[in-house]
Amino acid sequence: MNDADLCFASLTETAERLRRRELSPLELTRAQLARIHARNADLNAYLVVLEESALAEARAAEEEIAAGRWRGRLHGVPIGVKDLCDVAGVPTTCASRVLDPRPAPRDAGVVRRLREAGAVIVGKLHQTEFALSGYHPDLPVPVNPWDPTRFPGVSSSGSGVATAAGLAFGTLGTDTGGSIRFPSAACGVVGLKPTRGRVSRAGVFPLGASLDHVGPIARSVADAAALLDAIAGPDPDDPTALRGPSPDCVAALEGGARGVRIGVDEAYATEDVESAVAEAFRADVKRLEAAGATLVPVRMPSVAPLLADWAVICAAEAVAHHRGLFPERAASYGPTFRSFLEFGSRLPGAEVARAWIAREEWNARFAALLESIDALACPSMPALPLPVAALSPHAPFSPDVAPILRFTGPFNFSGSPTLSVPSGLTPEGLPLSLQLVGRHGGEATLCRVGRAFEAMDARPRPRPPLA
Repeated sequence: MNDADLCFASLTETAERLRRRELSPLELTRAQLARIHARNADLNAYLVVLEESALAEARAAEEEIAAGRWRGRLHGVPIGVKDLCDVAGVPTTCASRVLDPRPAPRDAGVVRRLREAGAVIVGKLHQTEFALSGYHPDLPVPVNPWDPTRFPGVSSSGSGVATAAGLAFGTLGTDTGGSIRFPSAACGVVGLKPTRGRVSRAGVFPLGASLDHVGPIARSVADAAALLDAIAGPDPDDPTALRGPSPDCVAALEGGARGVRIGVDEAYATEDVESAVAEAFRADVKRLEAAGATLVPVRMPSVAPLLADWAVICAAEAVAHHRGLFPERAASYGPTFRSFLEFGSRLPGAEVARAWIAREEWNARFAALLESIDALACPSMPALPLPVAALSPHAPFSPDVAPILRFTGPFNFSGSPTLSVPSGLTPEGLPLSLQLVGRHGGEATLCRVGRAFEAMDARPRPRPPLA
């Protein structure tokens, strides 16, 4: 196996090789770092590569595994971390020029769990500034490895690009309105947005705290399940983290889709959607049915009026999170995020309260819908990855976000778990993606169905042409 094949192997298969000592964590990490150095200048996935500390962590993992102290499926595996997440001794920049460049004093809760699982942290990943939609003009834009003329999925774009291009075996992303799902769909990988609170947000710089989720991006459902099992759980540093036990997603993988009730709203999933996406969705639900799932017609509560409220709530919360930075350092922000904070600072309190009331009412309607099904199926995005030329990376923020957030924003409002799974390529070679939305706490069911959906296509998954 050459270094490229090694870096594109699945996380779970690689973990088994490490456990059996057929592969050395140091050998694996050196191969991963070599690939990052060879490809990152073209793809812009990493902001910082932590070569020295990664090699030290790999040596420690090698010694522990040799001594019979195997910690689990992430032990000795190279993982990348989005730059919203604190890594002890490394500045957290949020891909901005606003924060003081001081090293973080300790790991974020989710990074601590990665380390406890034995993962090797190879670097901090690029993103849009403070995880909104635009990049800081001082920084390069990540490149979609499937097609450099198409966008890589905005906020967690570095995470999606690194995973797709074999620059990490899995990555951490965050999702406030779609930022795990957009890069996963655009880059042809798996994105798992857990139930809100399933993964600690302590030490993760917020965009809109009541909407924020932290979760894994990986190359297969099994890999995403292994990552989530490692990072999920309560955290005394995050009072919003769920206290109960987390589901064992890996154990659920082989349960299959038989008997699982999948809700399908044909109008919601296919109207006002790019034709290639609509056609792919119709094929995807047939594939779910062939895997044994039971398709249940449902009617989604209207999302059209809701999505304008996403911008209201998120912007108001962002202004609170940036107190002391904005407007004091307004000139240091890029144009997109600065205009977003300006929009939020002008919102009257009554407008924010109205949006919160609308959110609660919609959440209740959606919870009632989920009582009759185990998961909802819909696309991850309403369009194929958009042309870069149509999306200025430095454009001022527009509150008209409804078209792009149609399949993502509502499930940040509800805090529902979602799983985005690749569903093939268009004739032009662009990735397609199916999204499954579950009940609160239903990550294991999503992984079970997602794995069955994957298994219906026995073809080897193609690598991106630029990888």
